[in-house]
Amino acid sequence: MRTPVLRRSARPRSLRPRIERLEVRSLLNGAWAGYAGNAQHTAVSTVASQPLETIRWQTPVDMNPQYSGTTLLVHCGSPAITSSGTLLLPVKTGATGGFQIQARTEATGEFLWSLDTPYALPPHNWVPSYGPTLTSSGALAMPGVGGQVILVDNPDVATGPVSRTVTFFGEANYAANPSAYNSQVFISTPITADNAGNLYFGFTVTGATPLNLKGGLARIAADGTGSFVSAATASGDAAMAKVVTNCAPAISNDGRTVYVAVNNGNFGRGYLLGLDSTTLATTAKAALVDPKTGNASILSDDGTASPLVGPDGDVYYGVLESPFGTTYRGWLLHFDSTLTQAKIPGAFGWDDTPSIVPVSMVPDYDGTSSFLLMVKYNNYAVGPQGDGVNRVAVIDPSEANLDPVSKFLTMEPVRSIAAPTADHEHDGN
Repeated sequence: MRTPVLRRSARPRSLRPRIERLEVRSLLNGAWAGYAGNAQHTAVSTVASQPLETIRWQTPVDMNPQYSGTTLLVHCGSPAITSSGTLLLPVKTGATGGFQIQARTEATGEFLWSLDTPYALPPHNWVPSYGPTLTSSGALAMPGVGGQVILVDNPDVATGPVSRTVTFFGEANYAANPSAYNSQVFISTPITADNAGNLYFGFTVTGATPLNLKGGLARIAADGTGSFVSAATASGDAAMAKVVTNCAPAISNDGRTVYVAVNNGNFGRGYLLGLDSTTLATTAKAALVDPKTGNASILSDDGTASPLVGPDGDVYYGVLESPFGTTYRGWLLHFDSTLTQAKIPGAFGWDDTPSIVPVSMVPDYDGTSSFLLMVKYNNYAVGPQGDGVNRVAVIDPSEANLDPVSKFLTMEPVRSIAAPTADHEHDGN
């Protein structure tokens, strides 16, 4: 394995201005574990934000962006913030890959240290996100090469043992033939950590390995013990090839279930699965279906939709419509915790993980739901209903409303706001 390289003490090299930047509006000293903030992906901070009108500092998150025409087909990884206020930022360093973690003071952006990782991207169209996470012990867990996970035990100061690695299929197996795994096994989702410090992530396998690995879901226990299950075995469908790229596993509120989506390839069909968080045995399964047409929903590796577990245990997951291309909006599918009951869908699901909004934040809300959802709510300038107005909306998960675009009953919008610019996400401008 190529050893991770730590840099600290000195100032970072000069950073040329780039379009892709992280803009920090402080979370103060509240911990933010990584993707969507926590293992349920609620995106609810434990600390109130400061006013959003001022950008306190900024720094590039892509040192070598590669455009397709005028479109930048890249998903940037979520930063993590320790309880002591150290921001841990994933940064793409090369044209086709290369990732490092930069540690900066959350309040000011002051550089503390950086760690170059050996991580290699899985096959992709859009560049997948590089997704580290903080564990319950305060360690930083980040994707490595060949299915390995790199751990930094004290990311606030990066002293003592700088890093160590753990492997979901066993250190001895990896050490016996590292090149075989480095070239064929790729961590392909952000890492999720539960409250006990166990790690979960999806992995893709592109060729033969000594262990005959197939793409699926991996678990690394807090003591470093690894286990895994293939997507085909977990779903009971031999056609399933892997966890959907970028689909960060979500953990139930009681910690007993891990939810993840699998597919049979990019833009393929698939399932939302509930697995025992200790054994990875399948406990729940739902075929993902377009609620209007009844066709198998399309699960794209080019998006970042991941399951959200609501405060009541319900599970939400975004998919594309089928047939594809009528609106490019997809659906936010909604299930009970057992995945046996499909509930009111949301009118938009493509490339989006909803966030929880406490009803106390919407004083004029007079409905019955105990929480609301904030979602992307675009209406791309395609098709007869596409007006090119892209929005962010707060929607009610328990109230139905006839959506004017799909002409289908979906979650009722409580309020929405249009983007200040024209529709550029879909048309490539």
